[in-house]
Amino acid sequence: MSTSLVRATIKAVSKRKLQATRAALTLTPSAVNKVKTLLQEKPDHIGLKVGVRTRGCNGLSYYLEYVKSKGLSDEEVIQDGVRVFIEKKAQLTLLGTEMDYVEDKLSSEFVFNNPNIKGTCGCGESFNI
Repeated sequence: MSTSLVRATIKAVSKRKLQATRAALTLTPSAVNKVKTLLQEKPDHIGLKVGVRTRGCNGLSYYLEYVKSKGLSDEEVIQDGVRVFIEKKAQLTLLGTEMDYVEDKLSSEFVFNNPNIKGTCGCGESFNI
């Protein structure tokens, strides 16, 4: 009876360093307050969904809609009790973006401060990455 010997080599592997990941989307206190106010008026909805659509001079524009449930491929951001969902198509586009709510004498709107944007159109409605 012969026995075969199996040889194994073990190599040391350096430990992987954990790095902080960038938040998919952060909301300013002003945006949190506005989303809370909007959702109080729609008690059957659980949050807002942020997405991008092909539109405008530069290619993409943001859209917001109320949602009653989380989509299968949506990423969920919970901040200060507010739930915002990011559609799959917009997840890489919005990475590291800050969502703000701005009011002045003539208008009020959500503003996205996106570090990934390479260019915008003159009217500010669309962007490209």
